Amino acid sequence: MARNYLTEMFRLLGFQIGSHNPIQKYKSFAIPANLDGASQIASGGIYGTYVDLEGTAKNEAELCTRYRDMSGQPECDQAIEDIITDAIVQEDNKPALSINLDKLEQPEKIKTETRKCFDEILKLLNFNEDGMEIFKRWYVDGRLFYHIMIDPDSPEDGIKELRNLDPRRVRKIREIKKKLGEGGVEIVDSILEYYLYNERGIVNVEATTAIGVKIAVDSICYVHSGLIDSTRNMVVSYLHKAIKPLNQLRAMEDAHVIYRLSRAAERRVFYVDVGNMPTNRAEQYIKIIMNDFRNKLVYDSDTGQVRDDHKFLSMQEDFFLPRREGGKGTEVTTLPGGSNLQIEDIMYFQERLYKALHVPASRLKSDAGFGVGREAEISRDEVKFSRFITKLRKRFDHLLKELLKIQLELRGIITKDEWEIFRENIDIDYSKDSVFSEAKDQEIWTTRFQLLAAIDPNPPIDRYISREWVFKNVLKLDDDALELMKEQIKKEKPEVEAEKAASLDTGAFFEDETPPPPATKKKTSEKKKVNE
Repeated sequence: MARNYLTEMFRLLGFQIGSHNPIQKYKSFAIPANLDGASQIASGGIYGTYVDLEGTAKNEAELCTRYRDMSGQPECDQAIEDIITDAIVQEDNKPALSINLDKLEQPEKIKTETRKCFDEILKLLNFNEDGMEIFKRWYVDGRLFYHIMIDPDSPEDGIKELRNLDPRRVRKIREIKKKLGEGGVEIVDSILEYYLYNERGIVNVEATTAIGVKIAVDSICYVHSGLIDSTRNMVVSYLHKAIKPLNQLRAMEDAHVIYRLSRAAERRVFYVDVGNMPTNRAEQYIKIIMNDFRNKLVYDSDTGQVRDDHKFLSMQEDFFLPRREGGKGTEVTTLPGGSNLQIEDIMYFQERLYKALHVPASRLKSDAGFGVGREAEISRDEVKFSRFITKLRKRFDHLLKELLKIQLELRGIITKDEWEIFRENIDIDYSKDSVFSEAKDQEIWTTRFQLLAAIDPNPPIDRYISREWVFKNVLKLDDDALELMKEQIKKEKPEVEAEKAASLDTGAFFEDETPPPPATKKKTSEKKKVNE
């Protein structure tokens, strides 16, 4: 166990573990790849520094707002709910996720402390109750920020509170300082990272000042989607690819509703006989007739309501056409209403939306059944969706591992350098309640045991597999349930043995047992053969 030291930060708010603003060990003229969408500040030497936040932060704030607006669309919300419920499974008396330290080669005492710290992180996040909501915020916004609060007087007590921050008010800043090297080439000397927070949101700033509070890196836990827009160097959400299909779907639905409303009723066509009236008088006369038969029903695409509004022209207006002398007289005819009920275009864009979100299109129909087994094979889309869920979980693990890292370092269990070894050997297991996962495992093991039965027809259960494996993988019992089951079996064993002995005396036997072999009859028949 190693002791960590907190470095006092004079320029930044919050705490910082270890050294800050380290000098680059390996010199390079190239700036490190920006994989988290941080705004980079280039140093200007004696000429000062400049902050380039123009447009970038503003655009990201607008993107977060747009993503949240998209999540309110019924089709998009249904797809998001399918993703969230498959990724985070919450059941009664069963944790949504747990830590797995089987690959970590550390003393059992360290493992016990690590599990304890992980349970504390889940308790601070209230993950058993709010796990789905936390995952949904991260999935929709594409980024998640938590302010880590500790007791400055006793940092070894660990994290005291985690407070969620609106991603539109926080921005990660990376300040890069260079110096002249050999041959006049600028070499990256050091990199300073911190977070900029503004309660009113990150707005356009001056060239040499950044409006907001500078916060130390270790005081903020930041996890993003891992999707970076290379053209604008911005973090985007998993909903980003669905922006265009969703807009097209909205436009198609509005156009369909407008067409159905505008063509629903039969409209009248008035052929008005104006005789030999001058043009001006004829127009005035027709307007008088129009006001008498006027109909002003207007469809509002924003609210979906139909209102009577005389200020706007409507497509439901009747037609008034002048007719000169010499033709037919005044005539009123009807224009048939529309009868187009085809909605294939809307269904097409709904499927495109689901494809953009990596959700199987079969889930779009609520009455569509989901069959498993050889009679109804699992579709390829469900397999791809399961792998996509696994990808999301692996990315979401960064939040839990980053918080666990801070907690372990504050408690003095590990050092900053030891964390890399821990990270590679720590796994987070998610609770599975998917019908697809259960059916896939059943199909695989059924096929394997059928092949084993073809090779060895009646093998005892403990010849190839252990009884404990059957409890965990077939009966799906956890460690606590397994220990309880063993104790109950041990307690009931004398009673079971007594029942078996009584059944042998009476000639009865259990349903799952075969009757005893007729040994006496067999010996008698063998004696007869010998005598003969």
